[in-house]
Amino acid sequence: MKLNLKAPLAIFDLETTGTNVTSDRIVEISIVKIMPDNEETIKTKKINPTIPIPIESSLIHGIYDKDVKDEPTFKSIAKSLEEFLKGCDLGGFNCMKFDIPLLVEEFLRAGIDFDISNRKFVDAQKVFHMMEKRTLTAAYKFYCDKTLEGAHSAEADTKATAEVIKAQVEKYEGEEAVDTMGNVITKIENSVDSLHALSASNLVDLAGRFVLNADGVEVFNFGKHKGKPVEDILKREAGYYDWMMKGEFPQDTKRALTRIKLRGFNMK
Repeated sequence: MKLNLKAPLAIFDLETTGTNVTSDRIVEISIVKIMPDNEETIKTKKINPTIPIPIESSLIHGIYDKDVKDEPTFKSIAKSLEEFLKGCDLGGFNCMKFDIPLLVEEFLRAGIDFDISNRKFVDAQKVFHMMEKRTLTAAYKFYCDKTLEGAHSAEADTKATAEVIKAQVEKYEGEEAVDTMGNVITKIENSVDSLHALSASNLVDLAGRFVLNADGVEVFNFGKHKGKPVEDILKREAGYYDWMMKGEFPQDTKRALTRIKLRGFNMK
């Protein structure tokens, strides 16, 4: 199955020190870059996270401090990685909740304003859970009829995810994806636009603190203001912006908040 691509699609997986986007770090990244002609390039690299890897994380992915002590830091490879991902849409398995936000956070920590505004996102887990409701190992068996060897290895998971996405398109092309309320989200097509609509069409920031409502307005997706327009709250509660900017929110969330605040200011 060949994917119908307008731009390169970089499907990637991260192994990390933990699951906190703001404080944890990448210890390994693997990328399957699929070009519009469907030629594939695979890159896998261990990274020195500059902080200790908790033993509970090492027991999952098999990477220990000694394995990365002589590897480059993310900051040292950030420029070349940004160049490799230039013009690419991004994909992965459960990538919208963790992998993409953490990757962007690492770029921002390295001083690179990694632009995602014109990229499409394909989350194989969202497609899978919407259509079949299971896990990567089960998805690989279900869609590809193969057993996933080396699960939790970045390269094995990434290669399996690439195969799953292709098989998902082949299986569901022409079918409608429906949410829990019975609303049609999109019709599955052999295009990243269609898969993006299912994976990430209403996100404003990668952590999902803000989302677009049915009218296309940015609203809070957490806390006491959940469901309320962000711009309205910033106008009514001047201190709320400062509270979030000083709080333990991802830099990408703060960037989105600032963009909304400045837009409101410029419209006066």
